[in-house]
Amino acid sequence: MNSKQLDDGGSLASGSGARALAVTLADVKRAAETIAGAVVDTDCGRSRTLSEMFGADIWLKFENLQFTGAFKERGALNRLMALSAEERRKGVIAMSAGNHAQGVAYHANRLGVPTVIVMPEATPTVKVENTRGHGAQVILKGPTLEEASAFAHDYGHEHGLTFVHPYDDPLVIAGQGTIALEMLRDVPDLDVLVVPIGGGGLISGIAAAAKALKPEICVVGVQAKLYPSMYNATRGMSLPMRGDTLAEGIAVKAPGKLTSPMVKELVDDIVLVSEPELERAVSLLLAIEKTVVEGAGAAGLAALIAEPGRFAGQKVGLVLCGGNIDTRLLASVLTRELAREGRLSQLTIDIPDRPGQLAAVSAIIAEADANVVEVYHQRVFTDLPAKGTELHIVIETRDRDHLGRVLRQLEEAGFAVEVKGAR
Repeated sequence: MNSKQLDDGGSLASGSGARALAVTLADVKRAAETIAGAVVDTDCGRSRTLSEMFGADIWLKFENLQFTGAFKERGALNRLMALSAEERRKGVIAMSAGNHAQGVAYHANRLGVPTVIVMPEATPTVKVENTRGHGAQVILKGPTLEEASAFAHDYGHEHGLTFVHPYDDPLVIAGQGTIALEMLRDVPDLDVLVVPIGGGGLISGIAAAAKALKPEICVVGVQAKLYPSMYNATRGMSLPMRGDTLAEGIAVKAPGKLTSPMVKELVDDIVLVSEPELERAVSLLLAIEKTVVEGAGAAGLAALIAEPGRFAGQKVGLVLCGGNIDTRLLASVLTRELAREGRLSQLTIDIPDRPGQLAAVSAIIAEADANVVEVYHQRVFTDLPAKGTELHIVIETRDRDHLGRVLRQLEEAGFAVEVKGAR
């Protein structure tokens, strides 16, 4: 935290009649003192372009710029600093396939605490090696997070290691809540905080601090539609949870026992976002803010894309909670967004299989100021007569209007064109 100070505050339940929750503002303030100087007090800046796009005053908290690329460092360090001398000597264990693993490993190594990290067997090699690079012993166990977690608890008990939970621990929750202290210090007149939800540690800590400092502030959570676990838990619903989401960092099937009551008590609403909305949010943040975020880190902006009217005219704070995305996946997301914008399209054109046809199509595309990116003929796997062929051609255009002009010119020349693009 910097020299700007926040008013003192205590329990959320004080004088409100609310039941006692796992974490209070006082806990978050103690966490801020504990981790000060060891984690980055990240910028919280206004996005002029996004504000204009969505008709709201949008402020971004760049937690993707922490040393390990995610907010998880805050809670991990706060928990590690509470270890006794004997616990430090024996070491800690954590289960994670990503950001929590790196946060625990980095700060434990910095503090001289032996660390074991259990990861599912399918964890990407880059995440495994990054965690090992911070000095942790990595054990790959089980096909799922649930099995890896069960093994980590058993292994830790057997070897006398302290388990550092990724979200369901009061000290971890309090550490994550320090983000709210910084945001309201920098932008005290925020109307809404939009926060991704996985297990619930981040939003629980943020809501505990924000609601105590500014009771009228609205806290909105965001989950991927494919994994609405906290949405289900707080509403008594049973929406299905399945599939591969871009926001794997918040793809949690079972929210925390400590965090669920906090979310139910303090969070005003939860927005579910689709995969195209998450992809567009990642692309916008890179294109406009020149910042790389992972799917979970872009969930807040995805909520604005999904429900722009909800936030119109308000001062909105978005937490960009992480930036650890595989470069190949990022390239795919950006390319798919080009297709959605009509800037990259695959055309299928039925043509006679004789010389000059490709040249004729290419000439029309060139005359329309479009660019050919990829081209090939399909002569075998097609229902066309033997003397015909399918021409598959990928073209680059400025936008959908430009694409429309290219298609009209091809059709006016007598070519039947089918367009395939991302949805």
